Amino acid sequence: MRMWMIDPKLLCRKHLLAEHLECHMLVGAIKKGKNLKGYVDKGLVELDHIGKRHRELVREMKRRGYRHYTPLKQPYVRNYHDVGKVDTHISKIDLILRCDDCMMRIFNNWLLTNN
Repeated sequence: MRMWMIDPKLLCRKHLLAEHLECHMLVGAIKKGKNLKGYVDKGLVELDHIGKRHRELVREMKRRGYRHYTPLKQPYVRNYHDVGKVDTHISKIDLILRCDDCMMRIFNNWLLTNN
């Protein structure tokens, strides 16, 4: 499970929809009492921002004309002293290296904001 935590407009369709799904998977794991320490320690999730992130992703999905039928509430995160922090710089680098579509979206956004 992973939360990219970058501007959803920079995500390709595949990564936008996958992060949305993973928000739901994280909530399910929390409700089941699963141990998410590895994800937190590796900087892959921000457990206290799942609900907010889901809303951001849904807003972008709707902007692109995608349908959304799966509401999500921020779960109560108990038994976690460290809820995680995602390094968005690393997220962008990872996406650039693994996905040509995300790379183009990130690069085009960079061109627009730096000219």
